[in-house]
Amino acid sequence: MPLLDHFPPPLAGRRHWESFHASWASCVTDALNDTLPEDYFAEAKVRAWPRIEFDSATQLTTADLTLPAVFPPEFGVNVYETSGGPTPVAAIELVSPGNKDREETRRAFAAKCATYVQRAIGLIVIDIVTSRQSRPFDELMAQLAPEQTPPLTPPLTAVSYRPVRVNGADSLELRIRPLAVGELLPTLPLALGGLGHVMLDLEATYEDARERSRL
Repeated sequence: MPLLDHFPPPLAGRRHWESFHASWASCVTDALNDTLPEDYFAEAKVRAWPRIEFDSATQLTTADLTLPAVFPPEFGVNVYETSGGPTPVAAIELVSPGNKDREETRRAFAAKCATYVQRAIGLIVIDIVTSRQSRPFDELMAQLAPEQTPPLTPPLTAVSYRPVRVNGADSLELRIRPLAVGELLPTLPLALGGLGHVMLDLEATYEDARERSRL
């Protein structure tokens, strides 16, 4: 099924993008659990709105210091290897509008993604958000390789990040696939840390999510 634009009307008036992202994360989880090796499992992580406490002067004394903070929604999947206890080896991040709106939220999302790959965790970042013009790929490149000019990419992308070691040197392999409304989605490799990879069929999982959501 071709990619829909989930953010402006008319679709935004009939369906909530948060519900679709949650459904897509669930479909990705199911697909991975059907294909992962025996000692691996996938879990969806969905947090549409953060659980934060509303301040009440009757609960706590005045704080010594108050700092600005960012609590963006989360939609994605984590993959774990279980032979030595559940250990994260891969992650899929579904970009939300909240990851692309303000400088601080863009920086926080890039920092989270950078933490994955710096721990040699395989990563796929999927951006279908048309309502914001910033590019998470550029933000992440600025953290991972600030001295390198990022390649020009289309507004929407799916990017696979594979940590590898070649001839004793650590490196990061990127596979960048353009996305476009009205087009089919690609298949990308999801690296399982340093333990091989599985192929993730984004089109099949997106089609499954659309059928479940009756879109």
